Amino acid sequence: MIVAWSPAAVASDNVKAEARRARQQGRLLQVFVEACEPPLFFGERQGVDLAGWTGDMNAPGWRKVAASVAELTGGPGGAAAQAPHPVTPARKHSICVLPFANMSGDPEQEYFSDGISEDIITDLAKVSALSVVARNTAFTFKGKAVDVRQVARQLGVAHVLEGSVRKAGGRIRITAQLIDGAAGDHVWAERYDRVLDDIFALQDEISEAIVGALKLKLLPEEKKAIEQRGTNHPDAYNLYLMARQHYVVGNQGDRRREEAIIELCRRATEIDPDYARAWGLMSLALAWLHTSHGAPADDSLAAAERALMIDPDLADAHAVRAKYLAGMGRHEEAFAEIESALGLDPESFEVNETAALLHYQQRQFEDSIRYFEKATVLMEADYGSPGMLMSCYAAVGNEEQARRAARLCLGRAEKALEKDQSSGGAMGFGVPALAILGEPDRARDWMARALRIDPDNLHMRYNFACTLSNELHDSDGALDLLGPFFARTTESFLNLAKVDPDFDNVRANPRFQAMIAAAEARLGEAGPPPAA
Repeated sequence: MIVAWSPAAVASDNVKAEARRARQQGRLLQVFVEACEPPLFFGERQGVDLAGWTGDMNAPGWRKVAASVAELTGGPGGAAAQAPHPVTPARKHSICVLPFANMSGDPEQEYFSDGISEDIITDLAKVSALSVVARNTAFTFKGKAVDVRQVARQLGVAHVLEGSVRKAGGRIRITAQLIDGAAGDHVWAERYDRVLDDIFALQDEISEAIVGALKLKLLPEEKKAIEQRGTNHPDAYNLYLMARQHYVVGNQGDRRREEAIIELCRRATEIDPDYARAWGLMSLALAWLHTSHGAPADDSLAAAERALMIDPDLADAHAVRAKYLAGMGRHEEAFAEIESALGLDPESFEVNETAALLHYQQRQFEDSIRYFEKATVLMEADYGSPGMLMSCYAAVGNEEQARRAARLCLGRAEKALEKDQSSGGAMGFGVPALAILGEPDRARDWMARALRIDPDNLHMRYNFACTLSNELHDSDGALDLLGPFFARTTESFLNLAKVDPDFDNVRANPRFQAMIAAAEARLGEAGPPPAA
């Protein structure tokens, strides 16, 4: 079954039902005929972008569709189409890259093994004849002892790649094994011992070896795309990977997360001033610093513009530009900018999260849901997007989906707290999840503990106030929490509070209105508050 995703198809329950049935049978091929985000759990595989396709039979997108149809039907005659399929069939040219194990003896080096795994997934996804399981699905197996054949059956892939990374001093050792998902046999295996300066050539070599082992032809433009790393400086690349890890697993709302990312990216761009990805990540951290702590918005825009001067197609930098425009009240331009970003990289977590927030701030909750759902799928460690989905679904009256989002959010928040018991960001989203799931006493216990541990986290305090107002129906408690919040809030947070549906229960309260007015006066007269 070919599902042609468009905004209308995404909105159709009938289309989603048919697509779910085809996916369960392992007979689903996804194409995108218009710019849109697929429903939740349909981002597991790479789809084929046919938006703007003119009918050219030699276009890479159409070649990928034709090859996929042939594999799914057993060739031109479609013999497999009539055969029974008691188990999910594996496509001949399909692969899952499991997260490479960190063998360095230092948990702090995990960012590097994760980065290597992500880059191999990205490289292989550029091969038109190969179907690659998306990063978010592959990383659900991280840290687990898995049966490779079971993974292959579960995901409907023919091959699984697993490996390990050991980084010590200036040297790196990578082992990789390509395994036949049905038989469990090794198709190809290799161990590489190199100096760290050879990391980029090594990644190219591994990707090309896998393509060769699968007996696929690597087109010249695909080989060129794989070899584009964004930088030729291993030290800059290493710093970027460290910064990216902070962004993914750091404590949301804690300015130290943003400051660490900015410093690491600054050092990377000092080594390579033309490293667009480092400038782009720096701009994202600066944008969060502006939103949460009142840093100048122009700093984030300047970093984004620098990234776009180097690489005009860097989607994350377009997302930062969209945030800046929205903050200026130029909403039409902001939405145009985020549409450009989505067109450039519909699989970017940051772009989808930004699109969701822009719609949320306009109280366009149905649109916000689509993008938060996609962001939830794209980043397995992200508790913020399912946390925001709780609010969106509550706003549209869908209690069942709000509870589903709450269960997912709570599970991710608990995993984050296993690694960092002081994570105010995780507790900030875990508390409303507990309240929605009918555990008010546990929610209040978490809240009390969190406020003792991280009292200055505005993100966390804001979410607690939302919970008290909307879920626990404690207006006085919510307003008590909001007093210190409004005394220090940034303009971005103030604008969000004015439209947030979680405050609809207290919006007419004179105390709430007085705090809004006082915050407006303070920000208007004195500018952003000093750093806490």
